[in-house]
Amino acid sequence: MRTFGHDEIIVSKTDPRGHITYANDVFLRISAYSECELLGSPHSQLRHPEMPRAVFSLLWETIARGDEIFAYILNLAGDGAGYWVLAHVTASTSVDGRIVGYHSNRRWPAPAAIARVTPLYARLLQAERREQGARAATAAGRAELDTVLAEAGTTYDEFVWGIINDTDGEA
Repeated sequence: MRTFGHDEIIVSKTDPRGHITYANDVFLRISAYSECELLGSPHSQLRHPEMPRAVFSLLWETIARGDEIFAYILNLAGDGAGYWVLAHVTASTSVDGRIVGYHSNRRWPAPAAIARVTPLYARLLQAERREQGARAATAAGRAELDTVLAEAGTTYDEFVWGIINDTDGEA
């Protein structure tokens, strides 16, 4: 598993369809892609097979409304290495308020945070893998996510912020 410095920030920008329009040097180094390989490519090319579709479904639903989201994401680098990030994704808007793209800052996640999110993501993946086809898998994962969060009496945002606050400053 690849990691990066606590003080480093991975930055990318995309168009409204999620195609990368900007990648900073940290992103290029950690992702093991060249700028030419990333620019114009869908951000989804970084989707790790062990990352639940349900989380991306929630992410896209949230940012398409113009809301921000924080999410723990397992990415897949161009050389096959995985790397965890704490992503903050927001919509970029025009002067008239129209969404013209998205901006994401990704920070180093504390190992304790990953340990807390991993069981939830494993449960979502288990639900997704019982289904045939991407849409059915995503729907099953979202249903499982909604169930888990309802049982805990929380939202995904509250779940993530709880982890951030509990693990802030841990190495």
